[in-house]
Amino acid sequence: MVEADSGKVLQADNATYPWYPASVTKIMTAYVTLKAVKEGRLTLDSLLTVSPVAASQSPSKMGFRPGTQVTVENALAMMMVKSANDMAVVLAEGVGGSIDGFSAQMNQAAQRLGMTQTSYVNPNGLPADGQITSARDLAILARAVIRELPEYEYFMHIPAIRFGRRVTNNFNHLIGRYPGADGFKTGFICASGYNLVGSATRNGKRLIAVVLGSSSGHQRAVKAAQLLERGFANNGLAWLRPSLGSVDNLVPIDASPPNLRDEMCGGKRKRPATDEDDDSMTMAANSASGGETAMSFFTTGLQPPMAKPSVLLAAGPAAVEPMVVYTGPKKTGPALIAAIASDADKQATRRGKKSRVAAKKPNAVAEAKSDAKPDPKAAAAKPAVRHAAAKPAEKPAAAATAAPAPKAAKPKAAAKPKTEAKPAG
Repeated sequence: MVEADSGKVLQADNATYPWYPASVTKIMTAYVTLKAVKEGRLTLDSLLTVSPVAASQSPSKMGFRPGTQVTVENALAMMMVKSANDMAVVLAEGVGGSIDGFSAQMNQAAQRLGMTQTSYVNPNGLPADGQITSARDLAILARAVIRELPEYEYFMHIPAIRFGRRVTNNFNHLIGRYPGADGFKTGFICASGYNLVGSATRNGKRLIAVVLGSSSGHQRAVKAAQLLERGFANNGLAWLRPSLGSVDNLVPIDASPPNLRDEMCGGKRKRPATDEDDDSMTMAANSASGGETAMSFFTTGLQPPMAKPSVLLAAGPAAVEPMVVYTGPKKTGPALIAAIASDADKQATRRGKKSRVAAKKPNAVAEAKSDAKPDPKAAAAKPAVRHAAAKPAEKPAAAATAAPAPKAAKPKAAAKPKTEAKPAG
């Protein structure tokens, strides 16, 4: 956790341990795109085309067909709220010409900002060799967005989008729930666990919290809220804290990113993990009090009372009017209303086709069974369900808890996380 204005580190646990970024990568994708807008290389109304490469990305995605056009503004909103992997590639190809060309721009920006532990090979955070970052570097990036792009920062805290009839709430559970929350992005792949870069402002003071490797989407939000709440509540006791210096001066740790595949996507989970996580509040609440105790700087007796983040986040998001997104060129007035209706009609048509196909399946299956002889071996066999992820690396004793001895070194490229069945988000 750092102060946005000064960069002062208020808390650091494994802050320089290399980590797979997953979809928090999209903060950099937005940053590079919006810098191009600010420099006049394109505008928010510029039309970009969905390529076959973009359309082929794994979910979470909008699912547009190749040839579909979308404005930069709509693509950014879809990417930041729904964590749409196809829109990240649309932006990358529109700004950098290709995924490789855009990744080079991402790495140039990271180097300029002092993100010495970060390297990018794609714009969406899907598993790839060399896609690495750290909590330290993500805090540096968040500060850069705040300081360099204040006029476009609203993309970092859009509470919801509406495409046709479909409304999607921001995966960042802080938005609309935690008082003063105003950024940034979530991420998940099996290898990384649940990541979150969040921020909030109170009484003119803004804090940035980075949580990597949490066990669920809700728990990462609770953990981030705990950090933020402690930062806002302890202004009077700041002199008691050990000085941790500036975020830029934290010393990198020489290690490879841990692989959390077994914990996140192993067979023990009742359902496949995904960034569209909606864990029960019970599990988050049970862990919240212990997390708050473990994060005490000295003893709980020195801490002023604070509301439990699990309580703050238990309710649904505040009711807001979602930002309307659509395909095609920028539209206003009657044209926008017509575009919304058109997208809604297309969604209804697709749902109707799926329903008809689903209705036919039982009869087709029954006919096939009546013509085929029973196969006892086939009936006994069970399909093997396997989540592919990065090749396992040695796991740390705990994710983002006990910090190993610091050692200055350049980041190592880790084992390549294989393509997963579930999305980065």
